[in-house]
Amino acid sequence: MRALWVFCLVALLAGCAGPKVDDYVREQPRLELSDYFNGEMQAWGMFQNRSGEVVKRFHVTMTGTWDGDVGVLDERFTYSDGTTERRVWTLIKQADGSWRGTADDVVGEAIGHVAGNALNWRYKLRLKVDDSTYVVDFDDWMFLMDGQVMLNRAQMSKWGIDLGQVTLSFYKPTAVDATE
Repeated sequence: MRALWVFCLVALLAGCAGPKVDDYVREQPRLELSDYFNGEMQAWGMFQNRSGEVVKRFHVTMTGTWDGDVGVLDERFTYSDGTTERRVWTLIKQADGSWRGTADDVVGEAIGHVAGNALNWRYKLRLKVDDSTYVVDFDDWMFLMDGQVMLNRAQMSKWGIDLGQVTLSFYKPTAVDATE
């Protein structure tokens, strides 16, 4: 009987473990942050609360610039209610291949790992809601689909309680798109 309880506990804990970025090491195309997040791009997204209701939609225009292993990603958000927001990320590649990211509304640093076509960021964000600001945890996953499209899904939580998710679709135009 005791062995059954131990087995159930281990199975329960294993079920809580999510994917690891290394699970995607063989996936293609290979994501290079300095390639994809270089130049002009756009994204469309939404925030869904924990019941799945779409609470907010938004469009983002972005410009990425790089100097070696240091990148700046300037994001300009326009929300469905007409409000706007700007976030400027500084991304720095570490010697071990991981990434550190900072922005004004990020508490400390975002820690990122890339493998294959995937990037997983974990960070705390100061989130303004009405007249209050909350610090929430982000578990942010990005998957490069091809040279132009990246899909992004981020789980938001506070004290381990699920608040909802952000879904984004990034689009990076090619030189052919720019001439049309």
